[in-house]
Amino acid sequence: MLGLLIMMVVPTAEASYLDRKPKKSKRQKKQYLSPETIDSINNAKTISYADTLNSEAVTRQREHINTPQQIDSVVAMWRTITTQRAYDNYFDEILAASKRIDSTLMTDSMDSVYVARMQLIMSPVPLKYNQEVRTAIERFTSKGYEQSMGYAYYYFPMIEAEFIKAGIPIELRTLAFIESGLDPLIRSKAGAVGLWQFMPETGRAYGLEINSMVDERCDPVLSTRAAARYLKSMYQQYGDWTLALASYNTGPGNVNKAIVRAGGDLKGYKGSFWDIYEYLLPETRCYVPLYMGATYAFAFHKAHGMNLATPPMPLATDTIMISRPLHLEQISSTIDVDIEVLKMLNPQYTMQIIPATTKEYALTLPTELISEYWINEEAIYAKSEEYLKEFTVQANIEKKRAEAPPAKIHVVKKNDTLGAIARKYGRTVKQLMNWNNLTNPDALSIGQKIRVSPK
Repeated sequence: MLGLLIMMVVPTAEASYLDRKPKKSKRQKKQYLSPETIDSINNAKTISYADTLNSEAVTRQREHINTPQQIDSVVAMWRTITTQRAYDNYFDEILAASKRIDSTLMTDSMDSVYVARMQLIMSPVPLKYNQEVRTAIERFTSKGYEQSMGYAYYYFPMIEAEFIKAGIPIELRTLAFIESGLDPLIRSKAGAVGLWQFMPETGRAYGLEINSMVDERCDPVLSTRAAARYLKSMYQQYGDWTLALASYNTGPGNVNKAIVRAGGDLKGYKGSFWDIYEYLLPETRCYVPLYMGATYAFAFHKAHGMNLATPPMPLATDTIMISRPLHLEQISSTIDVDIEVLKMLNPQYTMQIIPATTKEYALTLPTELISEYWINEEAIYAKSEEYLKEFTVQANIEKKRAEAPPAKIHVVKKNDTLGAIARKYGRTVKQLMNWNNLTNPDALSIGQKIRVSPK
């Protein structure tokens, strides 16, 4: 339901600006809508594109919105508002429905509450309630997950769009949260990387480029396409989404072994995850319940007093194709965009370089800066010698890696929490736990050194 709502109101960014190159002119200072206009749009009762653009405040401003940059700014604002509003409206509807259900239940049993609420979630992926699912629900409805779950505002519309193209349920988006906490740079101890935690050999098998310059396991769109292909193939093999989920965690070989041990016939098997539960590895037994618990948590987080944090990256982005080598700092030093924003939007470029020598690569920018990029493209590429000369020889690449600055360290003080430290440095709790090999986010001690940047 949520995914369909999002796709109805938020246009896809794909190819929106790929072919549009405004005529070059002298660089103009970016102009944005006035605070009054922003308030007017935010307070509007409807979220349709026509109503937004025809609002009285925007009409008053129309004669002043006449440059490509100003138009991009309006489009970026509209996309941001409609994306957030579509989610928030859905969450408010779910909250209202859950309150109605809670008021009719003549019991204090949370099991009854959880069962009744989960029945509101209509999903082609069968949801089940049991003690394992309850444990997952209580885990993900704790305050410590507000920040990482907030990244759904940015990643879920992207994931939903790819899943719709692939013809698989958009409800499977929650799997990315289970895999990575919606952190495209997270790396497991085993070497799995990205939103969907692909190992190198699996990533390459699904067409993802992995080398010293590019790791497309970290590319949110490309890795999602690969995950969609995998999930779809597993569903075609088993005919059941819970078994497809189990196989994403443990591989089809282990699922097949469990089916055989449970007395099933691999040819035309009609069972589900729960039928082979006791024959699976312990980690996989937890995996599907975690997915179901997270699905509940995203829908009903407001009923638990949770408020999802706004992600640090812009919600409105577009993609252009780059055909020449380009360092991200060439862009940030020329137009008004922070290098950290570029790195968040383009996590697949491990050394901040787009190595477009033999093929084109995608560059994701805030929508409001697309025209700014095209207008200043010549000035951006004029800096290639300055930013790329030390990367043209492999020896220089290795030298650059060796000279990389040490990781930033935070020394734990009294009353520090991992969540507060994460917010201070613009990180997620999941990132800090991963970078510091922490198993308990609440087990901090005064004087403990916490690394707040990757190696």
